[in-house]
Amino acid sequence: MRLRGLRRSRNIEDRRRSGGRGVRAGGLGTVGLLIVLAIGYFTGIDVTPLLQGGGVPQERSAPRELSAAEQEMADFTSRVLASTEDVWAEVLPAQAGQAYDPPTLVLFSGVTRSPCGNASGATGPFYCPADEKAYLDTAFFATMARQLGARGDFAAAYVVAHEVAHHIQNELGILGQVNAYRRQVSTAEANAATVRLELQADCLSGVWARAVEGVLEPGDIEEALNAARMIGDDHLQKRAGRVPQPHTFTHGTSEQRARWFARGFESGQIASCDTFGADRL
Repeated sequence: MRLRGLRRSRNIEDRRRSGGRGVRAGGLGTVGLLIVLAIGYFTGIDVTPLLQGGGVPQERSAPRELSAAEQEMADFTSRVLASTEDVWAEVLPAQAGQAYDPPTLVLFSGVTRSPCGNASGATGPFYCPADEKAYLDTAFFATMARQLGARGDFAAAYVVAHEVAHHIQNELGILGQVNAYRRQVSTAEANAATVRLELQADCLSGVWARAVEGVLEPGDIEEALNAARMIGDDHLQKRAGRVPQPHTFTHGTSEQRARWFARGFESGQIASCDTFGADRL
């Protein structure tokens, strides 16, 4: 993705320099901890037993300086976020008749707080509708690339676009409706609704990718499709040594995630992302 020349977003809240809270990896080691947390996030597997005795939040004693790599990642994330702002400021009014009010993206390291609960590697990147902010520990990009096989700058951009897509769902009232429904039904039914919500976010990410096609480089779309496959519920449950359990899926299979992203990219239309009206996911 050619980022040179793209503006930086002002809607970034960088908490990584603050003392904050960190995560002690214990016996797992930092890399092992990140793998376990990522798998737990994407599959819904309870990873608490694996973290007992390690992964305990701890206070940092003082603010710290960011490394060059961390500063570079913040710049990258800010430019990608700006691209989503420019795209949805045009697409949402044109296709949904609604003005776009962009979210804030919170960058943190280790653990931070949100109105939706504490944010950490255990939650992974997520969107909180209570404050209309997306939360991202940028170390997650390295976990995706090195441990989950989702490499490339556009794979990382896809993660940002996916969380912004949840904000689009919130703006359209979809997220509130789904959250209300999930509180009234069984766990299996709530999971099924969550899968449709996540696949719709993948599709909306594809709509954004179509709109920024002019800055894409050869191989970028394949990077996003590969990332979608690598973080499919079935793939991650197999990676965790489990037989895939569809009733526990919360994000969709590898095939579904890649296909819905591709659908959004090929159409460039919000209307094509109606996963809730689809007979086949």
